[in-house]
Amino acid sequence: MDDYPLLNIFWTMLELFVFILWFFLLFKIITDIFRSKDMGGWGKAGWTIFVILLPLIGVLVYLIARGGSMAQRDLEQAQRTDEAFQAYIRRAAADGGGGSGGGGGAGPSHADQLAKLADLKTTGAISEEEFQKAKAKLLA
Repeated sequence: MDDYPLLNIFWTMLELFVFILWFFLLFKIITDIFRSKDMGGWGKAGWTIFVILLPLIGVLVYLIARGGSMAQRDLEQAQRTDEAFQAYIRRAAADGGGGSGGGGGAGPSHADQLAKLADLKTTGAISEEEFQKAKAKLLA
């Protein structure tokens, strides 16, 4: 360690950091290329080849040409992921998937839902046909 000065250690760490940062940027751009819906297959192939064969120029040109819309595509992807997660939570809650604990927002049981349907039918809020459809859907 005596023959490797402290400044060289810092310089090597900086080079390593920039190298890792470069790969993160490269993967981010390749992901954005394939996520983009406004670009056809040939456009995606062209950008991918350009970014892989001439990485420095390809990445810089991609950032200049399409960098402004990268944030919009990231936002759309995050919204789609959030919507899918929320839909999953709603489905799990509707299926009565709250195994532990007693009735803490896991959703009503099938018996409770059938009782509510029967009450709605007796009060005239829904017709016999609507009751049968809802009952069949619930029991399916």
